Amino acid sequence: MTSALAAQEPWWAPGRGHGYHINTFGFMVGEVIRRVTGVTVGTWLRAEVAGPLGADVSIGLPAAEHARVACFAWPGAPPAEEEPPGLDRARLMEHNAYYNPGGLSGFGVINSPRWRAAEVPSANAHGTARGVARVYAALANGGSLDGVTIVDAAALADATAEQVYGQDLVLHRPTRFGLGFQLTQPERPLGPSQSAFGHFGAGGSVGFCDPESGLALGYVMNQMGPRWQNPRTRALVDAAYECLSR
Repeated sequence: MTSALAAQEPWWAPGRGHGYHINTFGFMVGEVIRRVTGVTVGTWLRAEVAGPLGADVSIGLPAAEHARVACFAWPGAPPAEEEPPGLDRARLMEHNAYYNPGGLSGFGVINSPRWRAAEVPSANAHGTARGVARVYAALANGGSLDGVTIVDAAALADATAEQVYGQDLVLHRPTRFGLGFQLTQPERPLGPSQSAFGHFGAGGSVGFCDPESGLALGYVMNQMGPRWQNPRTRALVDAAYECLSR
């Protein structure tokens, strides 16, 4: 995958736009981690973040843990991975962001043992809601929790500073990102605070924190629905903030 990415010509001139890519982003960042540390991103996550924090989160799930996983379930027919004919360049980019290469994150593979065991860094992390929230609790506290530091506070500040905000050339709507983190924005709020950062996930799942209020939230489910527009997700976030205000 990393060799394919190195050989790929950019779809637009660097610096002229930004676009979301669910599959390849993780391989690019994961390769940086592998070259610096000598281990894969899943091994690094387990040794440096999830293990020390006691957070139930994995990239590359051990076979002994597979029985704990709930299968994804789509309401109605699942989306097709095959490229529809006649797509213009913009829609082809959007399709490829989710389904190219085929068999990596589509409906036919994500419930399989091979996919759960694989390391697809930006697409197949497995975790409980408590595990996700515990990682974000450390981030809400400047990178440390219960005597465990998972990131330097200055590095975290750099990672959560706005890098891009505007029309996403892949998703065809405004997105706002730091270095990997989604940042809250009026079109896609992570609660009412401007300090919130995290990431929405498949089907309405979400993990984020709000350093201003000290809130960390994780929500996972297997009944697939709209992602960030999911009314269940929005209601849970609103309820969490309402509890803080009491």
